Amino acid sequence: RLAIEALIRRAVEHDGFELYYQPLFAAAEPELRAFEALLRLRDGRGGLVAPDLFIAIAEEMGMISEVGHWVLRHACREAAGWPSHISVSVNLSPAQFADGGVSVLVRSALAESGLAPERLELEITETVLLHDSEHVLRELEQLDMLGVKVVMDDFGTGYSSLAYLWRFRFAGLKIDRSFVMALDDGNDAIASVVRTIVSLGRVLGMRITAEGVETIEQAERLRAMGCDRLQGYLFGRPASASVAARTIRRHDAPRLARRARKSPDSAVA
Repeated sequence: RLAIEALIRRAVEHDGFELYYQPLFAAAEPELRAFEALLRLRDGRGGLVAPDLFIAIAEEMGMISEVGHWVLRHACREAAGWPSHISVSVNLSPAQFADGGVSVLVRSALAESGLAPERLELEITETVLLHDSEHVLRELEQLDMLGVKVVMDDFGTGYSSLAYLWRFRFAGLKIDRSFVMALDDGNDAIASVVRTIVSLGRVLGMRITAEGVETIEQAERLRAMGCDRLQGYLFGRPASASVAARTIRRHDAPRLARRARKSPDSAVA
């Protein structure tokens, strides 16, 4: 633990973290829509420290705000260089809300990078809403006023999902990977739950993303159920910014070609 604490302090002081990016694709057609930014920390021997481990320690050290600000700044700066139709998604820790000033950090990151607010998506878990919910809801409203999208991550695994869906209009819900994996068991109840989540999102005007998609069969079932976006190893593993840039170039050419076929005049322009 002492070694990891030292790594975290060094990374904060000397810009030593890394961001990996995992792609999210539209379910209806194979178009790249966004990347989720995922924090990584080297262990000093060429390997990586498990994210759940070092993030939990950073929270206990009281350094999660500094770490979270680093992630926001670097993710927004990287995304500002992508095509305008591709967004970036950043996870926010419950401890960041406890420290306060999340909206101020987001506003600063957007201003510094020049990224359009609508291209930034912030993912929070239901745990964020369990304590001092009025304070959290005020912060979420401030983020909404900035124009960024707020998404509830790991939906269905917490304690209070439905209690907050009517108090704050989330832009989207992410179906937890545990539901996606359970679909393989042929359990009709799980399939019904997933369809219900999708229907709920439709009624509330939210985009539904399924994460943890690893097989073509899972993707086809989730697509048939009405999911809007899919994310998982089937579509791409988390990788460096340079790999993300290559992924964008690889998928952008077919997209432009499809647009050109639909509208030849726009292709000339």
